[in-house]
Amino acid sequence: MTRTTKPGAERRRWRPDSIFIWRNEEETTLLQCLEQKLSDHKRSSLKAMMKYGQVAVNGVPTSQFDVTVQPGDEMSVNFTRPFVTFSHPRIRLVYEDDDIIVVHKGSGILSVGTDNRSDGTAYSIVRNYLKNKDPHLKLFIIHRLDRDTSGLMMFAKNIEAKEAMQHNWNNMVLSRTYVAVVEGKVEEESGTVRSYLAETSQYEVYSTQNPEEGQLAITRYKRLDCRHGYSLMELSLDTGRKNQIRVHMKDLGHPIVGDRKYGAKSSPLRRMALHARTLRFVHPVTRKDMLFETPIPSRFLSLLK
Repeated sequence: MTRTTKPGAERRRWRPDSIFIWRNEEETTLLQCLEQKLSDHKRSSLKAMMKYGQVAVNGVPTSQFDVTVQPGDEMSVNFTRPFVTFSHPRIRLVYEDDDIIVVHKGSGILSVGTDNRSDGTAYSIVRNYLKNKDPHLKLFIIHRLDRDTSGLMMFAKNIEAKEAMQHNWNNMVLSRTYVAVVEGKVEEESGTVRSYLAETSQYEVYSTQNPEEGQLAITRYKRLDCRHGYSLMELSLDTGRKNQIRVHMKDLGHPIVGDRKYGAKSSPLRRMALHARTLRFVHPVTRKDMLFETPIPSRFLSLLK
């Protein structure tokens, strides 16, 4: 028996984007720019494409036909469908190319799924965004942030980029810095915490000096400010172990504000005061030096005012 395709199924099949990109050469309005470059299209057709998000200026879909475009602006027209834009209240898209995506994750969002939850994670949200752009696109995990840690994290869009980063992590990642507010005054302005980290059967990480019991973890710290019983710390990692910063701040006697699991006495911000502030790495394909930085969260600074 020969199966036939349902009527209309051919029309529903996904078609690749047909995108035309060029650089604007002179100051003009968006509509005039389109009319000059796409002279074979009617004005009503160009306005319709703008209305439905098929025209972008410097990567941003734009519907305002009389907006001014400058020389050098990148113009894009998608003849197939509207451009897909990333929008989420707790996750911000920082950078994207053919190989990697860098996002700013809010506190309270899991990086990846667990046995009990797979939706609403940073991974699933970014993956759904890519699937809306192209069902064939994939997303790969490179590293993770704790649920209650905010800040920068990176994904790969192909297996080659993922393996290049993960197999050469120490060489590819040039620096990662965090900021945290910890309880009490940290006496030394800078220093290093070095221990071996192991994990209990209840998934709580702890420090040991026995190299046979855990994995080596090294955290460097610098005190940026200290007021009102709190210290603002800058932290950099020589290693990337689970809960490393949280455990090492507890070892210092200054647990991170809001981190009750590792000894914090209070939670004035109703979140853990740990933020992945900077991420610098070698691009896995182009080999360019990539640096991303976010400001210190204003709520962190409010504790020291």
